[in-house]
Order: sequence, then C-alpha cells, then structure tokens
Amino acid sequence: MELLRNFVDLFLNLDKHLAEIIAQYGNWTYLVLFLIVFAETGLVVTPFLPGDSLLFAIGSFAALDALDLFTVQALLIVAAILGDTVNYHIGKYLGPKVFHRDDLWYLNKKHLLRTQKFYDKHGGKTVVLARFVPIVRTFAPFIAGVGSMRYRDFIWYNVVGALVWVLSFTTLGYFFGNMPIVKKNFTLVILAIIVLSVLPAVIEFIRAKREEKKEAGG
Repeated sequence: MELLRNFVDLFLNLDKHLAEIIAQYGNWTYLVLFLIVFAETGLVVTPFLPGDSLLFAIGSFAALDALDLFTVQALLIVAAILGDTVNYHIGKYLGPKVFHRDDLWYLNKKHLLRTQKFYDKHGGKTVVLARFVPIVRTFAPFIAGVGSMRYRDFIWYNVVGALVWVLSFTTLGYFFGNMPIVKKNFTLVILAIIVLSVLPAVIEFIRAKREEKKEAGG
C-alpha cells in the first residue's frame, strides 16, 4: 500500500519531485532523466514510469532556466531511440515463445497481446503512434522485435517517433507549463495529460471487446 501511495504521489506531484531532483543533483539531473526515459521505453518491466507528463514537466522547468531546453531535448531523444532499440532486440532475442508461456513474471502477457493487436492494425506506424500511448509505448518495440519487422524499417519509425514525442511534449511544457493557471493546477494538468494519453488505448480496448462479442454471438 505504501508503494502504491508513493507511486501515485510521484505522478500527481511530478513538478515538486522534479524540483527536488534538480536541487539535489544539479547537472546530474540530465543523467537521471536520461535513465528514466531510457528505462520507460527500453525495459518491458518498467512501463509504469512517467513519460508524457514527465516531458511536459521538464519543458516547464527548462522555461525557468533550471534545465537547458536543447540539451535535455537532445539527451532524451537519444534515450528514447536507444530505449526502443534495446527493447526491439530483447523482443527479437526472446522470440515468439513469450506468447506461449504464462510463467514469465517479468512480462504482462495481457499487455503483450493488446499491443500485438495494436501492431496488427497499424503496422510499422505503431512504433510512432505508440510513443503517445502509455504501456503500449513500452511494449511496441518489443513486439516489433518478436515479429518480422526488419531493423532498418524499425529504426526509421523509432527515430521519427522519438523526435516527435520528445519535442512535442517538452515544447508544450516550455511554452505553457509556467502559465499562472497551469502552475496553479499543475496536478490537474498532469492528470489530463495521463487521461488523454491513455484514452486511445481505452477506446481500442472497448472496440476490441465489442468485436469479440460480435464474433462470439455470430
């Protein structure tokens, strides 16, 4: 329960925690942020780490000169590209056998299957689109590696997705994160970002459930 409380607090008070990290670690903050984004995109066991909301918060702190915008953008783009690349190769190494086993404690099979459906529908674009969908973002490169997607195709989608994802959210945070109404309601803004990010996955899940019922009824 305590772990869950801390986890929720991390998301809801992301601005305060980021301020503490910057105050405590100084320039080492860039490395901390690099590792968080790398882990969130590169390790299938850490899909719970903040993504979109963290980028927005980073942009808002860059506007206050607490972080250098171009430096942090460049580092996080590299982190996102490397993360997806590592994730792709992990998927390629483990192979399709992961779908036939239920004893892999470090993988959530439901997330894998859901991402597989997303991938089947959108193809290679999934790697780009998934950047904006929590959970799916972590599993999409893994699925691409498990499947038959060639690496030279994957890396193109990977780079484009990383550029659009990092630049869009950090830039939004830079220009809007310190508006009085946003600062006053930063927790609500973070919640809105999380809800909007999760919404496509929820819609897709509901649509899939309806299709399953139709097929079962037919």
